[in-house]
Amino acid sequence: MERGETTSQYKVWNAVNAEETDQFQLLEEKIDKLITTTKGLKAERESLNEKLHIQEEKLNDLRREVEGLKISRDKARQRIVSLLEKIEQIEG
Repeated sequence: MERGETTSQYKVWNAVNAEETDQFQLLEEKIDKLITTTKGLKAERESLNEKLHIQEEKLNDLRREVEGLKISRDKARQRIVSLLEKIEQIEG
């Protein structure tokens, strides 16, 4: 192995090392992007969960309101029936 062979091997080794370094840098950039995307998705999920919770509370409030309206309607219906019965007694 002459000195020329060593220099040639050194150039090949440096080229391989440079390529590996570029690949590591590319991998690191992709991992950083993945981390950023993951953090963004987690924040979005938290925001959507909060919005869902608010909507569920509104839905429950509306259900209670509808139930209250049904009860009021039934009471009004019973009063109307009662009044109609009283009117029938007067006529009869």
